[in-house]
Amino acid sequence: MLNRVILIGRLTADPELRYTNSGTPVASFSLAVDRMRPNASGERETDFINIVVWQKQAELCAQYLHKGRLAAVDGRLQIRTYENRDGQRVRVAEVVAETVRFLDRADTGQAQTAATAPAAPVTNRNRPEPARAPRYEDDPFADDSQLIDISDDDLPF
Repeated sequence: MLNRVILIGRLTADPELRYTNSGTPVASFSLAVDRMRPNASGERETDFINIVVWQKQAELCAQYLHKGRLAAVDGRLQIRTYENRDGQRVRVAEVVAETVRFLDRADTGQAQTAATAPAAPVTNRNRPEPARAPRYEDDPFADDSQLIDISDDDLPF
């Protein structure tokens, strides 16, 4: 079985941070995600998707994400039901985030930590640079942009 959701969109409002009775932080917000293809009239439609984030990441989202910020969410789809005050059963679809990436810089001059750094560095607000692959200590392809001096005798074919 597989239940995986990856979304990129803009927050429709500031995240709402709450705490469970046991003190676990939980934040919720909504992402506006544009559809890939235009509808029959040529307009692009937008879906508004509810996101739930738990624990330390919930506090980071509440601290650094605000309405209009661009974010990527990786998580799972959850459908839950509850009974409202009128006694009616209500079904709610939401994405429970495992990771949230902040994709643009904050408008305020706050310093960004490693957990809140953008995935793609932005030099111009309208034109981000392409994302570069992270460098790892044991990555054999970390220096793949350098020329390698190989003679024909070194090749096995």
